[in-house]
Amino acid sequence: MLINSIQHKHLIEIMKSFPLKQKYTKEDLLIKDLKLGAAGNVEMYYSPHNEYINSSAKVMLVGITPGWQQMEIAFRTAVQALKRQATYEAACQEAKVAARMAGVMRTNVIQMLQEIGLHQFLNVPNVEALFDPECMLLHTTSLIRYPILVKQQNYTGHQPAITQNNFLYEAVLGSFLPEWSQLDEPLVIPLGKSVEAVLRQLLEEKRIREKRILWGFPHPSGANGSRLKQFQQNKADMQHRLSNLHITAPAYEKQ
Repeated sequence: MLINSIQHKHLIEIMKSFPLKQKYTKEDLLIKDLKLGAAGNVEMYYSPHNEYINSSAKVMLVGITPGWQQMEIAFRTAVQALKRQATYEAACQEAKVAARMAGVMRTNVIQMLQEIGLHQFLNVPNVEALFDPECMLLHTTSLIRYPILVKQQNYTGHQPAITQNNFLYEAVLGSFLPEWSQLDEPLVIPLGKSVEAVLRQLLEEKRIREKRILWGFPHPSGANGSRLKQFQQNKADMQHRLSNLHITAPAYEKQ
């Protein structure tokens, strides 16, 4: 699902009307004016951070959908930027940098990517450098661009499964596929089995080409109890696949 220019103008005015806060609550953000759609108890809300797409990225991390924590950080950052008279595009970019893989997820994903040696193929000193605002090698995104909540709680990719729910699968087709097409054959790292299942269905339906997909990476959430086991089981295969991908990227120089 993509938002048209009229919707964007409306959403920008809503964000500009928000008071500055140290932290927003669900009562602040899960409101009718920010709801983009729903099917039963599955609801989709707008968030500004996934409006920015880094088309020059060499690596694309793909999650399921932004969670509440990402949504709140994104709004807080974007509202602050708009209050400073930043453009909508600049506000979205700031929100993207601040909210991507926020919290323990970022810590976990950096640690695992470091262990498989991703930084060595991207000419960066370490994986953490990819998250530097000035580094343009990384693009983080989700199968569903905007936050999905089920009964006002984070959607985890199950109950319902994306591939078994028309509302969710149409959201993938309407937002992820156009985004995928804007990048020039990056290394795609699906975060977890739920994301892999959707990508495999898209492959079967010939909606995407495999290009370079690093299968086997676990979802980095701290709530994923099998994360470490899955990572150790697939670590050697991921390292082997990386070594055969011949990733090329310019040397990273911090501005």
